Amino acid sequence: MKSNCIRWATVIVLAAASSLAFGQSGYLRVKTSTGRAGVFVDDKYVGPAANFGITRKYTVAAGEHTVTLREPRYESFTTKVTIVAGKTETIKHPLNALPVPKPPFGRLRTEGPEKYAAVYINGEYMGHVDEFDNSSQALLLPPGAYSLKIVPVAGGSPFEQKIELKANETTVVKVPGKA
Repeated sequence: MKSNCIRWATVIVLAAASSLAFGQSGYLRVKTSTGRAGVFVDDKYVGPAANFGITRKYTVAAGEHTVTLREPRYESFTTKVTIVAGKTETIKHPLNALPVPKPPFGRLRTEGPEKYAAVYINGEYMGHVDEFDNSSQALLLPPGAYSLKIVPVAGGSPFEQKIELKANETTVVKVPGKA
């Protein structure tokens, strides 16, 4: 009899602990004027804003977080949000466009196994791999030397490389990994 009580008490404690752990997260949705904006939660890139629209949301630990929206053609936006366990918090904020840069440009194409991996140039977020991965898509930058860093969303090691962009030419960088 005593061992049955201990088993039931253990089951109740484990069930309570698992439901407590399960309920410690909420969700984030982002609606902004450009789906290309990168969403950063506590300075960690989680994907493009288009992924967090009406039908998709990102799971975030309950509590206060800093959310930043970055897109190289727009002013960045940062706000604080409080995520409540089991609830969805929605950020709605249009981004203000920056002045259009003047040519000439070099073109950077990125190819890699993770389409939402973040692309950074000289430490600044520029977009994700899938935005710059075919002959009709590329990142346009003034000619010059740059530090390229590609950071997977799903974890793993960042890819880093020095690149030189030349006016009116395309540079293709292939990130190694699973296809």
